[in-house]
Amino acid sequence: MTTDDATPENQSLESRGNNRSQRPTSDVFREFMTQHWAPRDTTLPEPNASAPFAKVRRDKISELFTGDRLIIPAGGLQVRSNDTDYPYRPHSAFAHMLGTGTDFEPDAVLVLDPNEDGGHEATIYFHPCASRDTDQFFADSRYGEFWVGARPTLEYIAAATGVRTVHIDELKDAISKDAGQVQLRVVPGASDQVSALVAEVRSEVGQAAASEVDEALAEALSEARLIKDEWEIEQMKLAVAATAEGFEDMIRSLPRATTHHRGERVLEGAFGAKAREEGNAVGYDTIAAAGNNANTLHWTANNGKVNDGELVLIDAGIEIDSLYTADITRTLPINGKFSEPQRRVYNAVLKACEAALERAHGTGVKFRDVHAAAMEVIAHELEDLGILPVSAEESLQPDCQLHRRWMVHGTSHHLGLDVHDCAQARKDMYLDAELQPGMCFTIEPGLYFHADDLAVPEEYRGIGVRIEDDIVITDDHRAVRLSEDIPRTADDVEAWMAKLLQS
Repeated sequence: MTTDDATPENQSLESRGNNRSQRPTSDVFREFMTQHWAPRDTTLPEPNASAPFAKVRRDKISELFTGDRLIIPAGGLQVRSNDTDYPYRPHSAFAHMLGTGTDFEPDAVLVLDPNEDGGHEATIYFHPCASRDTDQFFADSRYGEFWVGARPTLEYIAAATGVRTVHIDELKDAISKDAGQVQLRVVPGASDQVSALVAEVRSEVGQAAASEVDEALAEALSEARLIKDEWEIEQMKLAVAATAEGFEDMIRSLPRATTHHRGERVLEGAFGAKAREEGNAVGYDTIAAAGNNANTLHWTANNGKVNDGELVLIDAGIEIDSLYTADITRTLPINGKFSEPQRRVYNAVLKACEAALERAHGTGVKFRDVHAAAMEVIAHELEDLGILPVSAEESLQPDCQLHRRWMVHGTSHHLGLDVHDCAQARKDMYLDAELQPGMCFTIEPGLYFHADDLAVPEEYRGIGVRIEDDIVITDDHRAVRLSEDIPRTADDVEAWMAKLLQS
């Protein structure tokens, strides 16, 4: 079957996906589909708990760009294969400025329009719920209610967010208004369609292409997430709590994992099930790296065996419905007991964790200082293990750094809506910045001894250990583990595993 207005000879490639549907096209069918429906529930929601916090965030961005029109797209659906899409996730800047999560609509756009007396008026442009007397209601597989559920109304979104809402069809007119006198800024990379629309308007009014002004907006929106507010920190706690449950499910699945030819996938699957039950999804691809696979830092193939007597390094986080994610790593003895070489390596990493956390306390501490504290311990522990070919003090010199062979990554990164949050922030706002109350970040030192690393004594080869916790800086400048309740010392890990494997 072809579309109504095309023959098989001239049918466009885009329309050919409808060929398999066999949907009737008669007027009688159309009329019948639009009748005999109960009235929709028009009850409006209470404002989101995040709404007042999001208003404060928008006001802070507004102060940075007085007189400019700021365009922040949620982004659209992304094709995975032919006519199937990846699960939708709004752009993090959009979610942050509105306090929304997974339940927002694809292709929506937040516009902050400058007021004459300063400040901005926020408006959300999106595709509202289609009337039931339209073909979209039953025939549109991407946006139709029959296929993907009812879209919210303009009034519903306005009530939930406290922000004015307008149909997406009016977006171009809104962007174009006084565009010759107003600087347009759009978040680059958030939506190719919206960026193209902004470029078209700029061209029409003679406004120069402005990658620098767009990048400045992206930078500011990224830096706005460096310090979390009260609502965000609560979301981080919820994400960590869900992730803790996921780790427990993985431990319970270890006996089956050891009997499966791809045991790492068994662990990944157990965690992924919990992520979908308790949240939106995993915050990033789970690393379930057994044995020597733990020495590949971003091992996400998870197709290896899980062998008795080895360690498994699990780096995983649940993204809850608000889109905030945890990021936790634990290295577990597969049979529940560390061997002596494994325990020595594990305790060396644990000492680096403790030193980094201790360094993060107090005022005047820079983000980079946390890494330096961990590296000092790592160097000395490698010396004590008889691995470092020079003294720890010599290795720690900037022109040496031999200890970094066994830990090439950084110790910390900011965490929040993205697992590597605030990644577009300036160096002086991130790496060189002083730790401030409300900052959330990881501490994750490790040691990685590849099976074929001849610079390492044989008893340590194939051992990879990382321990990662999520940290918040409190109002009194204390660094507190959000993940404190997830066991981390060698003895506590063994006791934790024994309890779960007996249950």
